[in-house]
Amino acid sequence: MPELIAIVGRPNVGKSALFNRIAGRRIAIVHDQPGVTRDRIAAEVEWHGRPFTLVDTGGIGLLRREKANDVIVKAALEQVELAIEAANVIILVVNVQEGVVPLDREAAARLRASGKPVLVAVNKVDTHRAETSALEFAELGFDKVFPVSAIHGEGIEPLMNAATSILGVRNPEPETRAESPGESSGEEAEHATRNKQPLPLKLAIVGRPNVGKSSIVNALTASERVVVSPIPGTTRDSVDVPFEVVTEGVRQSYVLIDTAGLRKTRSVGDSIEFFSVKRAEESIARSDIVILVLDAEAGITEQDKKVADRIVQARRACIVVVNKWDLVNDAIRKARVEEIERRQTKASRHAPNVMTTLSEFGEWVQEHLFFLDYAPVIFTSAKSGFHLDRLLEAVRYVAAQLQQKIPTGILNRTLRDAVERRQPISARGHRLTFFYATQVRQAPPTFLMFVNRDELFSDQYKKYLADQMRIAFGYEGCPVILTAKPRPKTIEPMRKFKDRNKPASH
Repeated sequence: MPELIAIVGRPNVGKSALFNRIAGRRIAIVHDQPGVTRDRIAAEVEWHGRPFTLVDTGGIGLLRREKANDVIVKAALEQVELAIEAANVIILVVNVQEGVVPLDREAAARLRASGKPVLVAVNKVDTHRAETSALEFAELGFDKVFPVSAIHGEGIEPLMNAATSILGVRNPEPETRAESPGESSGEEAEHATRNKQPLPLKLAIVGRPNVGKSSIVNALTASERVVVSPIPGTTRDSVDVPFEVVTEGVRQSYVLIDTAGLRKTRSVGDSIEFFSVKRAEESIARSDIVILVLDAEAGITEQDKKVADRIVQARRACIVVVNKWDLVNDAIRKARVEEIERRQTKASRHAPNVMTTLSEFGEWVQEHLFFLDYAPVIFTSAKSGFHLDRLLEAVRYVAAQLQQKIPTGILNRTLRDAVERRQPISARGHRLTFFYATQVRQAPPTFLMFVNRDELFSDQYKKYLADQMRIAFGYEGCPVILTAKPRPKTIEPMRKFKDRNKPASH
């Protein structure tokens, strides 16, 4: 497992900007408002061929008007402590423009107590004068002080060379493969490609605020990996959380992407929330499977439907999770008793049916999220652990569905039979004719349909054919994408192909 470099420091010194600079891409939200980062944000990084895990953390110390017993503040500080405990090397970030402040001294004292190697990154050093001012941070008691500018990329090279050299000392024998005589670097890369492990399955946990997304992540990983509180909007950035599950001797790696709650557009009050929503949308786009979390008590709201629509627009496989199911169990039992009592009286003729089973609730969910009706519905309780095993089973099943490759012959016979059962409606004096189909992508399942006129391929008929393909091939939890492409009329349509291959009658 790669070793870990943790970036720590007081709030608003540029930790996230340094994290993004070292990672080489924008992962953490960078903003001049203090306290934006609350969770541990991790990325797998290489520096000159040396792999390690880079972790961004929330600020050490309290901001003005913050209280030590505040649930979010307390949880964020616990995340910092966990990162320090796991780190092999710590980079303490300070701000040259503000000089040494009491919170810097407090952070330094905590890090000295940890006994871990500490490098001081004096950030925002953009001038020669500022570089001279960086020397005052030697008073924090650490030998290695590096003036850097995270925004402009200055000073990063010596800082990271020092950090990775410490990793090298602590692990002097990194796993390498000796190059065989005559083996070129290209052959070595090919060997690595052939023998590399399957990429982890990326699962984006999305939903509106306070439905229990972070609680599900913590429950699945059996750890307090992300900050959880009853306050909506606790999670601000998308947090990647790797974990592994061994089932029947088979090891499967996952990356859970905990996201900020997707609010109504008019409810996004500041730029931090705006970027949080954007990161959540980006997480949907880069995921393999999206887990849409609903609140069992609140039911399905308009915002839930809008989040579901974003998943459909992104063409992502999906599993719907109805969380906090434990909170409605008592109501279900009571409703079941009342339903039985009504059936025993004449009033039962006029009494409405009450949903009392998981299957009935599941049908109700799919009815209200009809455009996402291909997604399986799982009822869970992150608090009690109810049905979390079924959620993982559903993930494995949907992932297997995404890997299907349908043979071209079987695909065309299935579509030909579907067209025979229900002919497309003619429009403007023309009828849609299908010639041939082939699968061009597995995730999501995408099929290219060669037709006479692509403008005649209506959304309703696409839905019909997609449903027929689900009946034939499964694809539960997966969107089925059908794309039409016009072809010359010299290619025989499916109906004529079928007639031509019929045995001659005598």
